[in-house]
Amino acid sequence: MNASPQLYDERLSRYLTAMRNGKPDKIPIRPFVAEFTAKYAGMTCQDVAHDYHRAFEAVIRCGRDFDWDAMVANMVWVWTGLTEAIGLDYYGVPGIHVPPTTGFQYREPEEDQSFMRSDEYDELIDDPTAFLYTKWLPRVSRRITAPGEPSDYRSHLALVKGSMAMLQYFSALGPQCERMKNECGTVSAIAGIFKAPFDIIGDKLRGYLGLTMDMIEQPDKVLEACEALMPHLHHVGATTADPAGQVPIGFWMHRGCEPFVSRGQFESHYWPTLKPIIEEFWKAGHQTLFYAEGDWTSHLSHFTELPDQSVVYHVDRGDLEAAHRTLGHKFCLSGGIPNAVLSFGTPDEVRAHCKRAIDTAGRDGGYIMDASAIMQDDTSIENLRALTDFARDYGVYSDGRSEPLAECPTIGPEPDTEFPPGYGMPENGASDPKPGICIPWEEEERELPEIQGDRELVRNVWENNEALGNMFIWQCLLSF
Repeated sequence: MNASPQLYDERLSRYLTAMRNGKPDKIPIRPFVAEFTAKYAGMTCQDVAHDYHRAFEAVIRCGRDFDWDAMVANMVWVWTGLTEAIGLDYYGVPGIHVPPTTGFQYREPEEDQSFMRSDEYDELIDDPTAFLYTKWLPRVSRRITAPGEPSDYRSHLALVKGSMAMLQYFSALGPQCERMKNECGTVSAIAGIFKAPFDIIGDKLRGYLGLTMDMIEQPDKVLEACEALMPHLHHVGATTADPAGQVPIGFWMHRGCEPFVSRGQFESHYWPTLKPIIEEFWKAGHQTLFYAEGDWTSHLSHFTELPDQSVVYHVDRGDLEAAHRTLGHKFCLSGGIPNAVLSFGTPDEVRAHCKRAIDTAGRDGGYIMDASAIMQDDTSIENLRALTDFARDYGVYSDGRSEPLAECPTIGPEPDTEFPPGYGMPENGASDPKPGICIPWEEEERELPEIQGDRELVRNVWENNEALGNMFIWQCLLSF
């Protein structure tokens, strides 16, 4: 039985109103549930990691049974069928490398085996996309060989299978969002993916230990690399964002908080190469979900430099009261309910934390109920029900109102807004080849016979196909 269209519209309006830092009729509930969905649906971690169809069904089961306003179409985002097709070595896959009852694991390489060597910054800076294909991908894959090395059947097959698997998976996400809407009345909570340049170097290129040493021995090169990555990471976020500009771009914040880096390093490297991208998203009419994993309290004042409503700020281990005090007048907040309490506490303890969060951050609107971090299979079903029921009963605004969807305010600056000098991405900041391209058209054209017909038609088709090759490698880097 399908949910009523009215239920979906009410939930979407409630969610949008809160994200615009307004006061809806009720506090929206947007739990980022990952392996919890498997637990609830009677599946294993292996089931939902290795078969995205089962992961989708587990999400639908939760959407039908819980009164939640928004969810992610599949919070167990890494489909290990895809990562195994490519042969990515940095994942521990449930049922293969780790027990089937354990969620997938990220395995960071030893410092001397990092996926980018300390003397390769110039190559990355010169052409990030080429570096990912020629150096990074062969090192992270046990099947794909590097240029110049003997290539075999399995190497070619891994590239074809991996790229086709990615298209298959991404093509399935749209229908999954429609199922959430039609069968559950549940909003798809985010769209798109983005990570900070500094985080990418620490997560997937140099590793944390390598980046730590580089910040001592060659900080200027690290900054140059962050700057070279900026236009490409912006391109991924912008091209995967919600075309309607309703739900935010997901930004997963990893290693820019203390104690991973010092405040000085945040100010010299992390923030200057992040802020312009967020401003550019906002200029195009997109909010960004700052999913602040860890404790970012010491950086809250920097986030106030961003335009009003441009961010939804999610609190993990940070101080929810401090976040509300510093950011609440500008941005919607979410989260702040400790995962440990949801997993190992009592329903009364959960209700007490929910009351504190609502009284602290939600009293005037602009708050979304959620756990501090993504919920895995240790989350208690009873406790998540307690969170849901309490938020619905206590999180009601007597003077709040969720506007009809047609009247919900749009996101982004006014069309005639004049931006100050230095706002957003520099126009000449893109590397060559430009973002979204692997091989520039001009280089390809030199290898073709003279074009006698419609040159622009040939160029457009070439660049559209180039975009697919570009998408594959950058999504491998960011998503998988």
